[in-house]
Amino acid sequence: MDTVEDATIDPAPRPHATAEEVAAALEDTKLAQVLYHDWEAETYDEKWSISYDERCIDYARGRFDAVAGDQPLPYGRALELGCGTGFFLLNLMQAGVAEKGSVTDLSPGMVKVALRNAENLGLDVDGRVADAETIPYEDNTFDLVVGHAVLHHIPDVEQSLREVLRVLKPGGRFVFAGEPSTVGNFYARWLGRATWEVTTRVTKIPALSSWRRPQEELDESSRAAALEAVVDLHTFDPSDLELIARSAGARNVHAETEEFAAALLGWPVRTFEAAVPADKLGWGWAKFAFGGWKTLSKLDERVLRHVVPRRFFYNVAITGTKPVS
Repeated sequence: MDTVEDATIDPAPRPHATAEEVAAALEDTKLAQVLYHDWEAETYDEKWSISYDERCIDYARGRFDAVAGDQPLPYGRALELGCGTGFFLLNLMQAGVAEKGSVTDLSPGMVKVALRNAENLGLDVDGRVADAETIPYEDNTFDLVVGHAVLHHIPDVEQSLREVLRVLKPGGRFVFAGEPSTVGNFYARWLGRATWEVTTRVTKIPALSSWRRPQEELDESSRAAALEAVVDLHTFDPSDLELIARSAGARNVHAETEEFAAALLGWPVRTFEAAVPADKLGWGWAKFAFGGWKTLSKLDERVLRHVVPRRFFYNVAITGTKPVS
């Protein structure tokens, strides 16, 4: 396995951002990206219930297939842009989508965790700390570029997609999934704020005090939320995202959306999990949360996608290819 290039990765976890660092990051979006994602790196998989087993392998492959359709597999070499902990690419590699991988992220902490996850899985992956607007690879390097919940963090999305097309081989494909729609983000944020407010107020009742996280942790979550408001730069109407990709030079551009009913459950569930002590939520809760999401996702796929306009669904995915000539 290759080592991290173009950056020195501190083996120690980054301390959580102070209030002063958060204040400075409010004026510098790329500093905010590094602070927030370094802060989250070591606990990100646990926070978002990310795994590298059949559950998330099937999820990642499902997101890929939903927008890219049937493609000859495997791709030879794939790049994940804004890799986080490697969730999308590593699970796609396990699903047989790509043979070799490269991961990039603006956050050194995330690249470190992604490479550690790849090593634990025995996958052939190298990594670089990199800005998505200036990808540090040569032209015509990759057969596939993927990303999950990354485009909405990038200041200049069109410039980033131009870079994606540059590093793709002619005919190569990109697949980005998990991007927030404009309408979906509105109701998701509203549901999240309402759930947080109700939960933190109710757990002030003495009889329910054991369900309240320590105030230090709640304050920490509030600082993280302040940074999150800075790092989340965009929401997308699927038609507008298609136009951006075509303007960047992509061909065969197509966007899909998913999660309407599932998002209406998922955001309150995730927020509640963040607001109460983890040891209060056992296997029964996990079964309810995952089972409920699966059931409502089937409703979305089988019924609601045929009657609800695609812009109302929460997640946007997009694919396209690099022109052959």
